[in-house]
Amino acid sequence: MNRSPRTLAILRLTALLIVITLTWLIYQLRDRAAHLAVYGYPGIFLIALLSNATIILPAPGVTLVFAMGGVFNPFLVGLAAGAGGALGELSGYLAGFSGQAVVPEGHTYQRLSAWVQRYGMLAVFLLAALPNPVFDLAGLAAGILRMPLPRFLLAVWGGVTLKMIVFAWAGAHSIDWILGH
Repeated sequence: MNRSPRTLAILRLTALLIVITLTWLIYQLRDRAAHLAVYGYPGIFLIALLSNATIILPAPGVTLVFAMGGVFNPFLVGLAAGAGGALGELSGYLAGFSGQAVVPEGHTYQRLSAWVQRYGMLAVFLLAALPNPVFDLAGLAAGILRMPLPRFLLAVWGGVTLKMIVFAWAGAHSIDWILGH
């Protein structure tokens, strides 16, 4: 599909506005996130979505998944959080895709960008699966490099879901360990 430069500019501007709006909303709602847990798996999904939609700013998603793993089925907690987290990570991808993202200068971004360019989905999957604060930079890089959206989402979903299942499982079993059961 060949798009005109004007259409591409409008798409990029729209993506950037969506990211800015989501980041602002998440910042405004951050103190209310823990209250969503009373809604079970849909609440966990929403918290993960909101937590992962922030770009660079830390959010409490993994901590809540750890805690909810001790309350609900850890596998289902991981699936709900993985789905929400994958959708939340679209904010970084869209910021990069829009072409309006401020590309960080420095060794970390350059290295992550090179990994994403060289290894594609595998790099995104591994970076999403590891608990690290720099995944947003990988999402930016994937957007800038124009990784196809379905590939990005599949890789992120797989990685984030794996990570969330591990955290939920650890939360479920650490409660027993702490209580001496």
